[in-house]
Amino acid sequence: MRKDVRILLVGEPKVGKTSLIMSLVSEEFPDEVPLRAEEITIPADVTPERVPTHIVDYSEAEQSEEQLYQEISKANVICIVYSVNNKKSIEKVTSHWIPLINDRTDKDSRVPLILVGNKSDLVEHSSMETILPIMNQYSEIETCVECSAKNLKNISELFYYAQKAVLHPTGPLYCPEEKEMKPSCIKSLTRIFKVSDLDNDGVLNDNELNFFQRTCFNIPLAAQALEDVKNVVRKNITDGVKDNGLTLKGFLFLHTLFIQRGRHETTWTVLRRFGYDDDLELTQEYLFPLLKIPPDCTTELNHNAYLFLQGVFDKHDKDRDCALSPDELKDLFKVFPYMPWGPDVNNTVCTNEQGWITYQGYLSQWTLTTYLDVQRCLEYLGYLGYSIINEQESQAASITVTRNKRIDLQKKQTQRSVFRCNVLGAHNSGKSGFLQAFLERNLVRQRKMKDDHKSYYAMNTTYVYGQEKYLLLHEVSPDLDFLSDTDLACDVVCLIYDVSNPRSFEYCAKAYKRYFMDSKTPCMIIAAKSDLHEVRQQSTLPPLDFCRKHRLHPPQPFTCNSTDAPSKDIYTKLTTMAMYPHAKLRCMCACNRCTFCVSHNLLNSELVRSIKATLYTALLNRCSKSCAWMAVFLFAVHLLTSC
Repeated sequence: MRKDVRILLVGEPKVGKTSLIMSLVSEEFPDEVPLRAEEITIPADVTPERVPTHIVDYSEAEQSEEQLYQEISKANVICIVYSVNNKKSIEKVTSHWIPLINDRTDKDSRVPLILVGNKSDLVEHSSMETILPIMNQYSEIETCVECSAKNLKNISELFYYAQKAVLHPTGPLYCPEEKEMKPSCIKSLTRIFKVSDLDNDGVLNDNELNFFQRTCFNIPLAAQALEDVKNVVRKNITDGVKDNGLTLKGFLFLHTLFIQRGRHETTWTVLRRFGYDDDLELTQEYLFPLLKIPPDCTTELNHNAYLFLQGVFDKHDKDRDCALSPDELKDLFKVFPYMPWGPDVNNTVCTNEQGWITYQGYLSQWTLTTYLDVQRCLEYLGYLGYSIINEQESQAASITVTRNKRIDLQKKQTQRSVFRCNVLGAHNSGKSGFLQAFLERNLVRQRKMKDDHKSYYAMNTTYVYGQEKYLLLHEVSPDLDFLSDTDLACDVVCLIYDVSNPRSFEYCAKAYKRYFMDSKTPCMIIAAKSDLHEVRQQSTLPPLDFCRKHRLHPPQPFTCNSTDAPSKDIYTKLTTMAMYPHAKLRCMCACNRCTFCVSHNLLNSELVRSIKATLYTALLNRCSKSCAWMAVFLFAVHLLTSC
C-alpha cells in the first residue's frame, strides 16, 4: 500500500475547487475564498485508511500551464470539479480536462479520476444522467460524487473516494467494459487460492476458509456466515461449491462480486496480505526480506522450514510414492511465475528409477539452494506463502545463520548441519562419477543420465554418530591457474585421481601443495576407478608416500562400477572430517591411518564424542587393534590426571 496520497483538484474557474478544500478543513463554508488554497496535509490518524493525504488546489489565475502539468505528473488521483448548474463546465470535462490529463500521463498507468459535481445546493435535479455516459466512455473514471461546499454535503465522502481510488484502485482488478476481472487479477487470486488450499484437494473447506479469513482480516467467520457465503455462490454460479467447500471458480466469483459492489478494499486487503503491490506484482520487500549474513557464516533451513516443506511435498505427492512425478512437480510450482528447478536438478539430488525427485532429493535441493543462494530460497518460500501459512513476519524466519567458522575451530565443535566438500581432479579423473555415486547411482545408472544436463553439484544426507548431516559436493574446474576464492572456500577438500592413468595423481599433488598444504582445511585423496588395473603414477612421490610425507590419510580406493548402489562410507568420512576440522586427521604413528594420534588434542573438549570419533574412524580405516586399545589407554590416563 502507498505511504501517502496526493489529490489534485482541477476544473474551470468558479466551480468551487478552493471552497471544497476550505470547507473540508474548517468544516464550514468560508466567508472569503482566495484564488487558490495552499497545499494541505491531512495526518494519517484522522483519515479512514490511516495514510497521510496531501490535497493540492489548481488556479488558472495564479498558476501557469507548466505548473499544472507538473502537478498532474505528481498526483495520485485527480478530481475534476464541475458545477452542476453550469453546462459549460460539464462539457469541459470531456472536451478539455480528460484529454489534457491523458496526454500528460502514461497510457499504461493512467491516474484515476474522480468527477465532482459541486453546488448541488443550487439545483433540485441531479447531473448523473449527463455524467453516466461519460463514466462509461472513460475507464479511468473511478466514480462521480455530487456535493456542496456550502452545506458540507458529501465533502468528506469526496476525499474518502479519492483516497480509495489510489489505495484500492479498480483499474488493475476489473475491466468495466467486459464486466469481469482482468487476467493479472485472476492469476494473483488463483495463486492465493492454491496457497490457501492446505490439503491441495481443489476446494477451501471450512477450516481453510477460516484460516484464510483470520490471516487476511484478523477475525474468523462464524459458522452461519460461512454458510451464507457459500449459499450466495451456489445461487449465482455452478461448480462454485463442491463437497461443501469453495472451489476456485467460486472464490473468483466472490471477488468479482466485491469489486462490482464497490468493495475493492476487500480484494486489495487479500492481495496485499499475500505480498502484491498496486501493479499486482509481488513486492521486493515480500520476496526478499532483509537477512544479514556476516562473513564466513553459512545459511541453513531451520526445523520449522523443513516441516513446512515436508507439508508442501506431502500435499502434492498424490500417489504417495515418496517421489514427485513431472505432473506433481509442475502442480507444486504453479504458484511460481516460472519453473524454478531446471533439468540439471535430476543430476544434483536423489531420484528414483523413473528419474523422479524423491523426498530425500526434494529436501536436499532446498538445502542446496539455501546454502548457495539464500536470497533465491527466500524468494521461492515467498511464492509458496511460507510467512502466511506459518504466521511469521517474513520467510527470513525460516533461515538459520550459522556462527563464524573461526568460532567453531576455537570451540572445537560446530552447530552446522550442512558441509561443503570441493572436489578437484584432472580431466577424466572420475569427479563426475564420484558426485553421482553420492546420489546412490552406480555406473550403469550414471550412463543412463542425460549428459546435456550435467550438474557440478551433488547434495545428499550422511549420518555421523547417528546425526543426519548434509554434504554438498562441488566439482571444481580443473584449471589450477584460475581457481577463485569460492573454489577454495569449503569445509573439506577431496582430491581425486584415476588409478589407471599414470599422469592423474600429479594434478592432486600440485593442487595440494599450491592451495591446501598450509591451510586449515582437511583434505582427503581418492583413488578413483579402483576396479581398474592400477598403474604406477608418474609423480615425484607415489600417492601413498605423498600422503605419509604430508601426514594425510592414505589414498581411499573408490569405484562406482558395482551392481548395487555405491557405498556411502567414504562420504561419511568426508563429513566427519568437515565436522572436526581441528582434528586435521594428522597421523604420527606407524599405521599412518587413524585419527588416534591427535586424540590428545580432542581430550580437552568434547571428550566422549571425540573418543568415539577416534574409535569410529579407526574402525572405518581398519586400523590395528593396538590403535583402538591405545585410545582407551589415553582416555584412562586423562581421567587419572584430571582427578
